[in-house]
Amino acid sequence: MSELSLTWPWALVGLLVVPLLVLGYRRVLRKQEARRAALAANGLVIPAPARSRWSHLGPALLIGALGVMVLALTRPVASVAEPHREGTVVLAFDVSGSMAATDVKPSRLEAAKAAARGFVAKQPASVRIAVVAFGGTGLVTQRPTDDRAAVLAAVARLRPAGDTSLTDGILGGLSAIVGKPVKPPSDTEQGAGTGAAEESPVGYHGGTAIVLLTDGEDTTDESPSGAAELASAAGVKIEPIGLGTPTGTTITVDGFTLATALDESALRAVAETTGGTYRRPSDAASLAAVYDAIELQWTTRTVPHEVTSWVAALAAVLLLGGATVSVLRQGRVI
Repeated sequence: MSELSLTWPWALVGLLVVPLLVLGYRRVLRKQEARRAALAANGLVIPAPARSRWSHLGPALLIGALGVMVLALTRPVASVAEPHREGTVVLAFDVSGSMAATDVKPSRLEAAKAAARGFVAKQPASVRIAVVAFGGTGLVTQRPTDDRAAVLAAVARLRPAGDTSLTDGILGGLSAIVGKPVKPPSDTEQGAGTGAAEESPVGYHGGTAIVLLTDGEDTTDESPSGAAELASAAGVKIEPIGLGTPTGTTITVDGFTLATALDESALRAVAETTGGTYRRPSDAASLAAVYDAIELQWTTRTVPHEVTSWVAALAAVLLLGGATVSVLRQGRVI
């Protein structure tokens, strides 16, 4: 419990009755002692023995119960730090023209979208999901969110067209995690200055993963190894999902017939660099297994809880205890 607040603090005015009850109790005791002394002087009763401290226990419990009841009227609220596990997963979709190939039915991209929908449906609310579309460039189409409807809508909008840059796909995923554009590793190194060699320029983001849904065919000359190393330094795992078949097929682009096939070598290297796992085929079971590989981090969040019932229960215990002691000692509650 880190903080205690009162919903109705003005109810504390009722505590003013407690000292009044104490004064009244002491006055009643003095009157009883004076009357008994007078009767004893006339030989009507025996002199009263000195009162022990335990003789005040019953009334003290009753008065304490009243004070706690007043506290319950304030409706106290305790702010409790509760631990929970959370993580972020970026679904990075290759939307290049080769993703329209039908060697995976109904097409590589549609199979990836179907698997992603099953993956999203199985994730707990503590996992935030982002969507990135990459071809010749990487674009964050949905920032990390726990709104599953928004994620599914972003997935449904994806269409195949253009080239493929695995580097931009990884950088797009890092941009979604960091919350700002991430530059290629070469640009980052030039602007890093004299910072520590082992420190990631994008910070550390444990409990995050980029699911790279692609056929692995990179149409650029830039190797994705630099971007993968940047992700590894940031604590981000890359979990590539291979789409297509090694034997491949052909697609028609602007009247030209082009051959396309799954390139697994680059995807295996990216997974190995970041501590992820390469998987194929791209079905729902394969994609759902990615979640098990994510090391969710423990965090705490402050949650308010009204504890009026607990305070009232304490008052009831004190009241019952005071009444029991009073009955046992003098045969009556008051």
